[in-house]
Amino acid sequence: MALLPVRRREGERGPLARLHNEMDDLFKGFFSDWDGPFWGRSRWPALDVAEDENEFVVKAEVPGCKAEDIDISVHGNMLTISGEKKQEKEEKVKNQYHVERSYGSFRRDLTLSSEVDPDKVDATCKDGVLSIKLPKTEKTKAVKIKVKEKS
Repeated sequence: MALLPVRRREGERGPLARLHNEMDDLFKGFFSDWDGPFWGRSRWPALDVAEDENEFVVKAEVPGCKAEDIDISVHGNMLTISGEKKQEKEEKVKNQYHVERSYGSFRRDLTLSSEVDPDKVDATCKDGVLSIKLPKTEKTKAVKIKVKEKS
């Protein structure tokens, strides 16, 4: 059994806060060596988010996922991407039989800086990359105001 380091935090406020911090340290220490789509430090799927004055563009890495296995929902300024990865590879060569299976579900919630129009969202999946275009609502688009000179 390995001992885990305890990290002290400034401003601890009582025994409940200390217990909470110690439990966080315990779980982070235990899972710190695990890495992959469902454990550890990485968040899966990895996301790229871009924004301009008219829309958000979100790209997610979803290798091995088919379009029908992915669900996207928008509520206000919250985007939820969820799905299930099902991958099976089977090889038969002479006297060998090799099967690899990979299964798992995922969910990512992303809070956007403004509301989007859910009726105009467009999503495509190609070569393991999910691309989502989320047009902003008219009320959240920036409006340029002309300043008049007062005489």
